[in-house]
Amino acid sequence: MTVSEWADDFRKLSPEASAEPGDWNTADAEFQRGIMDAFNDPKIHTIVVQKGAQVGWTEIINNAVGYVVDQDPGPILLMQPTVEMAQTWSKDRLEPMLRDTKRLHGKFQEKKSRDSGNTLRQKKFPGGHITIVGANSPAGLRSRPIRYIFADEVDGYKESAGKEGDPLKLAAKRQSTFLNRKTILGSTPTLKDQSIIEREYEKSDKRLFFVPCPHCGHHQTLKWSSVKWGKTDEGEHLPETAYIQCENDDCNKHISDAQRVRSMRKGHWKATAPSKGIAGFKLNGLYSPWLTLEEMVTEFVEAKDRPELLKVFVNTVLGDTWEEKGETIRSGEIAERVQMFGPTDIPERAVFLTAGVDTQGDRLEATVVAWGAKEESWVVLHEVLYGDPAQEDVWNELDETILKEIYKTEAGRILRIKAACVDSGGNHTEAVLNFCQKRRKRRIYAIKGQGGPREIWPRRHSRSKTNKTLYVIGVDTAKEVIWSRLKIQFPAEIEMPTPSAIHFSADLDSVYFTQLTNEKPFTRYRQGKPYRVWDNPKKRRNEPFDCLVYALAARKAVRIKLNRPAPTPAPKDPEEKPKSDPDKASESAKPEPSPPPVKKKKKRRPAPRRSNFLDE
Repeated sequence: MTVSEWADDFRKLSPEASAEPGDWNTADAEFQRGIMDAFNDPKIHTIVVQKGAQVGWTEIINNAVGYVVDQDPGPILLMQPTVEMAQTWSKDRLEPMLRDTKRLHGKFQEKKSRDSGNTLRQKKFPGGHITIVGANSPAGLRSRPIRYIFADEVDGYKESAGKEGDPLKLAAKRQSTFLNRKTILGSTPTLKDQSIIEREYEKSDKRLFFVPCPHCGHHQTLKWSSVKWGKTDEGEHLPETAYIQCENDDCNKHISDAQRVRSMRKGHWKATAPSKGIAGFKLNGLYSPWLTLEEMVTEFVEAKDRPELLKVFVNTVLGDTWEEKGETIRSGEIAERVQMFGPTDIPERAVFLTAGVDTQGDRLEATVVAWGAKEESWVVLHEVLYGDPAQEDVWNELDETILKEIYKTEAGRILRIKAACVDSGGNHTEAVLNFCQKRRKRRIYAIKGQGGPREIWPRRHSRSKTNKTLYVIGVDTAKEVIWSRLKIQFPAEIEMPTPSAIHFSADLDSVYFTQLTNEKPFTRYRQGKPYRVWDNPKKRRNEPFDCLVYALAARKAVRIKLNRPAPTPAPKDPEEKPKSDPDKASESAKPEPSPPPVKKKKKRRPAPRRSNFLDE
């Protein structure tokens, strides 16, 4: 038997779980047949369903579980986003099905004791068992081998189950001993480029459900763009007039709600991409016989001008991911503004240098920035130093080749790095703290980023768990500053001063500028109120942006005011020969003198007051 045949013959819908209790009938929602029967295809090992709401997904899972228990027993793992949701599914969905479907009577032990084999999250049956777990619980994803995995609402799973990694991969490892394994994943999607179900559907054969037009017979998918409705003369929407327009140009007739539901019984699934062993199904609310066009249009009209509601509509009704409209700066636009300067010919307007260092598992990345009047800056270089940060070699290379390096302006004036910030996040915190602690007198600071409305540079330092000095910087504030400065347009002539502008060396490659713009600000909503967050949706590398943020934090740590406008250099006479000043030439060749140490005056303790008999 196939799953759909088993459900049509034996399945009973429970009154507390269905608006229409009684015998199951797959023909009521014909699209469910293809999903269920893919379970019986020996060539298919994974089934992926990206769906909207009200398409009967939970009952599809129930039917497949019932089929396994009755027809093809084996160990089952059913995953919900959390332990609490797992318990709710067991009580509200599974137990009513076991009670009302006579075919499953006697398959499970009676509830007599806690270790009876029939508990809320563990149930045994002849030939197998069903374990119901939360994806946030790593203990439930380990140990015993599993043949069947049912993963519900996977977009609600956290990226890692505790500290043990992706819950889907952890669960899949338990199937390795079964050649006839089956995995079913289903979810309403969430954010584009972050949605798990979208990611898995892209690996599949991308099946779509085609429905014939009742007028011309043309087979088409049901799309929201084909839904039309009328308006009054005043522009008021009339959801009750909604219909679907046939996409066939020779037809273009209206398909009513009743015709839509009848036509779906004649529909069929069609794969639109090649894939081996992964069947993917995509459904939106237009395929649901339990939703009307009027209801969907009404919800859309209410949500269309409110992003927080429109997101819910796109996810739950259309079954699509929501693409947030973040502010975008094209990397190519920034790359076109590069200028001819480098570590040995920094523009003369620069006053001092800072550095920002990002720590990764196999490398260090460092950016050196020159600073001038009114926060004008020049990105002098960005270097990637490969090596294990747990070893001293890569740190010595950072110190000798970048932090201690002598940089020069166009006229030969020497500039040194006044301060540097090194990120202590990640797996090498202690190595960063040790490196910076030894160089604190050179203003080499260990930092840790924290989001929210904070000052870029803190008023006082913090302490690590090992009692070492650590500075907590406001990364969100620094990112806002950098992002706003990246938008500043300036003349192509390098001699023209532009307050707050960021200039980039022509030595930087295109990869640098791509990574610089991978992280972006987004506007999201909480309880209807907008708030701003920084996100890297595609999880691509963004170390240049982080290094620039840390270099800005280091600049704030240097208490030097740069408010005076830089003088505009006078145009040079081509016939005039440059005058050589031996005194100035010798001065420019000398290293920049370090300021003399300020001796702190010791406060004298007041002499003890002598007692006098008159005091008494």
